[in-house]
Amino acid sequence: MEETFEQVYAACGEMLYRLAALYLGSAGEAEDVLQDVFVKLLSRRRTFQNEEHRKRWLIRVTVNLCKDHLRSARRQKTVPLEERDLVGREEDREILSLVLGMPEIYRAAVHLHYYEGYSVEEIGKILGLSVSAVKMRLKRGREYLRLEMEDGNGHS
Repeated sequence: MEETFEQVYAACGEMLYRLAALYLGSAGEAEDVLQDVFVKLLSRRRTFQNEEHRKRWLIRVTVNLCKDHLRSARRQKTVPLEERDLVGREEDREILSLVLGMPEIYRAAVHLHYYEGYSVEEIGKILGLSVSAVKMRLKRGREYLRLEMEDGNGHS
């Protein structure tokens, strides 16, 4: 049985918004991308094999739209993303701030793995990367975070 639009949005909307916001660094741009993702979903003619298939498709579309948005020559100056828009717990905000500051190439893989719980293989399918490329992005993302945390602790 197919879920209603509202049920799909309730199940995936917040996660897709967080992914877009992390990718783009802007709450407003993330909302625009999220709207485009759900427009694509509504215009999709085929059905999904299951809930997980639909969720992976939505993530892939979100990432692709974020990439398109970043490449767009019409990208305007944005308002910085507020970390409080993405996490509720105070202790998570420092790490999220570091994730937001990491190079774009690592951001999506780190978010999908550590915040959304996807495996390396699943991330590879979603982002269109090999398993080794995903592992390298995660490794470099962790190195980036470790160095940033060490620098932050050393300057306190």
